Amino acid sequence: MSDRRWRVPADGAGVRLDKFLAAPDRLASRSRAIAAIERGKVFLNETEATAADAARKLGAGDVLRFWDDRPGSSRRQSARAPRDGELTIVYEDDSLVVVNKPPGLLAVPLPRKSGAGSVQDALVGHFRSKGKRRPLVVHRIDRDTSGLVVFAKHLESQGRLRDQFRRREPERVYLAVVYGEPSPSRGTWRDLLVWDDRAVIQKETHPRDPKGKEAVSEYRILERFGDSSLLEVRLVTGRRNQIRLQARLHGHTLIGEQRYVYGPDLMRTIYFPRQALHAFRLGFVHPQSGQPLQFEASVPDDLLELLAFLRQ
Repeated sequence: MSDRRWRVPADGAGVRLDKFLAAPDRLASRSRAIAAIERGKVFLNETEATAADAARKLGAGDVLRFWDDRPGSSRRQSARAPRDGELTIVYEDDSLVVVNKPPGLLAVPLPRKSGAGSVQDALVGHFRSKGKRRPLVVHRIDRDTSGLVVFAKHLESQGRLRDQFRRREPERVYLAVVYGEPSPSRGTWRDLLVWDDRAVIQKETHPRDPKGKEAVSEYRILERFGDSSLLEVRLVTGRRNQIRLQARLHGHTLIGEQRYVYGPDLMRTIYFPRQALHAFRLGFVHPQSGQPLQFEASVPDDLLELLAFLRQ
């Protein structure tokens, strides 16, 4: 792991951050210094520097850290909707299509995020080439969660698939990288949650709340990394942001989580550009044939990079 540190000397006081880093014995160019800052590789006094800090004037004694191989700090691709042929289609027949969604892409368009790409939009052209109508939504996963999502090709299949999800019948298994080590090593998270439309977040609520809904997840530890763990989490219920909030409520916030983070979590230091959550396995009954189907989605490169770093 490449990790270099410099302490600002007295004659360096008042020098801009980017200029200090651009010195020949440091990063050797201003463009490289700015790129490192933008990609989250630079820390000033143990706090991640942002693009706005590039012009910040340093003080004598300030400590700069350059973390070259920080997980998730490589240049990220834009989250445009992939064109037809670029989607990773895991399975397709006359009734449905299963896609391995990349992180950063919406599953379906959202009014509050107009212009953002989505899997559903990308499937429109794919369906049109096959004489089908617009893909029909069955379920969703979060924008920054990667993994499996299924769309129907006609209303009858959509209705039957949605009925399965309402009855909690599909197998939905996620891989999650969290801080700490849950105890016991396998168990069940049970919480009562309520969706806050104004704040657009899920919240814990009390048993007397008429809007409260049960959230149940079964977890087990797959791998331990000392201060973090890789979990398999199986959804029993399917509330919005369920795993993300439940992990936080039970003291094991997802690495990279940005929405459900507060209190002691603000001091977490492992960098990852999104919540470390991947919809790994999806199983359900075919809406027409009645045959059981099960799919697994390959783990995306950014999550593999994080796991490799944690194993060092």
